[in-house]
Amino acid sequence: MATTQWLLASGNPGKAREFETALRDHGIQLRLAREAGVPRFPPENGVTYEENALLKAGHAALHGGAVALADDSGLEVDALGGAPGVHSARFGGVLSDGERIAYLLQRIRNVPDDERTARFVAVLVLATPDGDVHSVRGECRGRILQGPRGDGGHGYDPVFLSDDLGVTFAEADLAAKQRVSHRGRALAELLEWLAGPGRTFGRARR
Repeated sequence: MATTQWLLASGNPGKAREFETALRDHGIQLRLAREAGVPRFPPENGVTYEENALLKAGHAALHGGAVALADDSGLEVDALGGAPGVHSARFGGVLSDGERIAYLLQRIRNVPDDERTARFVAVLVLATPDGDVHSVRGECRGRILQGPRGDGGHGYDPVFLSDDLGVTFAEADLAAKQRVSHRGRALAELLEWLAGPGRTFGRARR
């Protein structure tokens, strides 16, 4: 299998591990954009996941001179009208993951268990230095617990009870999480698209 190298337009180590594990068996190696000399990313001012992911992927591809993969993702809580959404990483201000979870739980402290429904959403964008782009979207549904469970994952994973798995993403092993997660589903869709007849976008040519 020919090996292809993409730039990963992210500095999040949790995301990087998930992407690396999922793509390795498909002959795709990831290199962090900063290792290719890509300058600091501009502010993520988009109003949609798609806009933010495109901003990062386009920036990395242009300055790194290679195909770049970026994602933008968020947690949408029905009781909060879909918030925090695109602001998930900045919800409540400059906080640690634990503090941000505490802030979220405080916001919905009076919401009954059966009304604490939520979904994770991820959009992936693949961009080339020439300006070609392709985007995919993945979603998964679940419920926000009253408190954290599990030691794995990152972000809101400890309080997100997956409908598919029956455990939080922080309790699930990585392989199980990747099968059903928003990011895993988006990656599966991207890989299916790349496997299309004659598709060479972002892949090594045979």
